[in-house]
Amino acid sequence: MPVILATDLIVYFIVAAIIYFALAARGEGTIATAWRELKKNRLALACMIILGLYLGVAVLDSIRYRDPVVGENGQVVKTTEGKTIWSPQALSLLERSLSGMMTNTEKTYSAPFADRLFAKEAIELPDGTTVREYPKIKHPGSHWLGTDKVGSDVLFTALKGVRTAIVIGAGTTLIIVPFAIFFGVVAGYFGGFIDDLVQYIYTTLASIPGVLLIVAFMLLFGTTGFQGGLITEAQIDFGVFIFNDRLFWLALILGITSWTDLCRLIRGETLKLRELEYVQASKAFGVGSLGIIYRHIVPNLMHLVLITFVLQFSGLVLAEAILSYIGIGVGPQMGSWGNMINTARLELSRDPIVWWNLLAAFLFMFGLVLPANIFGDAVRDALDPRLRYR
Repeated sequence: MPVILATDLIVYFIVAAIIYFALAARGEGTIATAWRELKKNRLALACMIILGLYLGVAVLDSIRYRDPVVGENGQVVKTTEGKTIWSPQALSLLERSLSGMMTNTEKTYSAPFADRLFAKEAIELPDGTTVREYPKIKHPGSHWLGTDKVGSDVLFTALKGVRTAIVIGAGTTLIIVPFAIFFGVVAGYFGGFIDDLVQYIYTTLASIPGVLLIVAFMLLFGTTGFQGGLITEAQIDFGVFIFNDRLFWLALILGITSWTDLCRLIRGETLKLRELEYVQASKAFGVGSLGIIYRHIVPNLMHLVLITFVLQFSGLVLAEAILSYIGIGVGPQMGSWGNMINTARLELSRDPIVWWNLLAAFLFMFGLVLPANIFGDAVRDALDPRLRYR
């Protein structure tokens, strides 16, 4: 039985958008021209491949289904009405493909590629004497980034955090961009009372401390939603959907609190663009306001939108880690680099230090944010006609 979370729809939308741009790049137009310029940049192509690997992990972790409960006789268990009883655990394709990492747990900490635990225990020797020694682990050499306090594989935990980062970074930005473009263009183009009203809205929203607003919103809406782990029938709508998803509420509130800066930039750029000659010529030829906004204003704002998209994506990935670190991010049972950093905070104060949890979160965050910035700059240069013709 498939299970679709509200945040899965964000991942599916990203995949659909990539397919659309890939098809558009095969024809003629701005996207095809940008793709021809982008292929000349080997570093950008390498970053695109890395981002594709991250997105592939997120897609595999966004396709999940529940297995039917099987009784001791090997048959599927059904209710008295003849309905199949499904397992409360919905495993994704990532979890099923890496089932060894998920199930091969140890007793407690073990260092990367180690064959013994990281803590000494009292071991009874064959002659009856008891010594304190590092006991052997059950799966030596199989944990490339070690294990955490409960013996779970750190590499698997870091891979589970990829989907959370993609949803927060891309999903929140997809909420930011429409708000910012609509209000910024309307305020800058029409001016007057509309401009004053939009300025009042985003100035008021920007004056509220973001962390306090996020905390209040999550306490209202994010305490009862799905937070990872087991699924109850009360959480499922229409048989397959789970709309009350804590991660979705977090992406929504981050989008609501983060669109004001881009809106301010777009408003200022629109004020400049509406006074240019070609816009005035369009007005003289009787082109309506909506036509001018669609043909002249918005296309000339996309460089700001693209740059902000990349910067917001990187910043939001880091913001999720900080929010999970202070306890208002995703649930503890959902994979998150912020939860890994929060766990590492206590591990760094012990002796000896457990450093691999923090290192894994750092490497995966660095491996996502840096290629995203480089690729975003390359796309912006490819879309800029001034740089291309120069």
